[in-house]
Amino acid sequence: MILILHNRYRAVGGEERAVGDLAALLRRRGHEVEVLERSSQGLGRGAAAHGLLAGGVDPDEVAEVVRRRGARIVHAHNIHPLFGWRALSAARAAGARTLLHLHNYRLFCAIGIAYREGAPCFRCRRGDTLPGLRLRCRGPLSEAAVYAAALYRQQPRLLEHVDQFVAVSGALASHMRDLGLPASLTATLPNFVPDDELVPESRAGAGEFALAVGRLTEEKGFDTAVAAARATGTPLVIAGSGPDEPRLRALAAGADVRFTGRLAPGALSGLRARAAVVLAPSRWEEPFPYAVLEALAAGVPILASDRGGLPELVGTDAALPASDQAAWSDALAELWHDPPLRSARGEQALVRAREQFGEAGYYDRLSQLYGPLSP
Repeated sequence: MILILHNRYRAVGGEERAVGDLAALLRRRGHEVEVLERSSQGLGRGAAAHGLLAGGVDPDEVAEVVRRRGARIVHAHNIHPLFGWRALSAARAAGARTLLHLHNYRLFCAIGIAYREGAPCFRCRRGDTLPGLRLRCRGPLSEAAVYAAALYRQQPRLLEHVDQFVAVSGALASHMRDLGLPASLTATLPNFVPDDELVPESRAGAGEFALAVGRLTEEKGFDTAVAAARATGTPLVIAGSGPDEPRLRALAAGADVRFTGRLAPGALSGLRARAAVVLAPSRWEEPFPYAVLEALAAGVPILASDRGGLPELVGTDAALPASDQAAWSDALAELWHDPPLRSARGEQALVRAREQFGEAGYYDRLSQLYGPLSP
């Protein structure tokens, strides 16, 4: 039996998708699975601070589930602030093997994205969390102090109670090792596409617009997409919401750019099916965005930045320098004005999704990390 732990974020994102896909895959493969979730939605600052500084709350609940269900594996995702290292300690004491799945830089970085002032930032490392406090990455001094103290206190305890760290990309794994995780305990396991989400063929040749998907924040680089669309006369649709939206709307004034806001999965899938190309111009070391993985599965060609795990996702030929605006404009113009090329690259994207990010390969690699475990 496998117990999955996840502290849900205030805003639902890719990590929630990863947890759901993992649980569904394991059940399809005949495993008993229980998902134990806690939520930060509505959690006050005082309660969040207490959970962070205490290393989680109510670890006995985790131990009780492990014993009652006979869990052999406890597979944790986000543990802040309500699970913490204490949940993993309790799981091991109850007899389970523990895995901690890393989707971001939150073990070392208070804001999780290792980015500030327009560039990647890895100042906090190997137990030194003072840079995040000095720079007040969490905003108010009190909150920055809580995160600095909590991250400092938890790191040695996680190393003691986690049997295997699992990063969603090689780039993330490399950074985490450099920041302080033991190389021998840090493996790579990219996310996967369920078989029923792979389209039979690419329709990108008939695509109607370029598409950018994600939270509208400066580090996502959507201003690069707007500038490239304007320079090439390419219609652009931006699906998402966030604090950078007013600036992006101002930059897009007079160009053929449409903002849809955040869309439900079905509506987003329908929009993606009409796309000619997906743009992912991230400036941060983005580990493994689902917006790009889903575009591969939909047979849509992708132009992505050369940061983080994006080159692993799309291939180095489709990765562009994050800061080279001319390169983005040239690459978009080439695809937009050549439907047969879009169709060919869309088929290549689909093959890549099947061969490198299919569920069978994911399950095989996951089984190796779990160790002997019969359904």
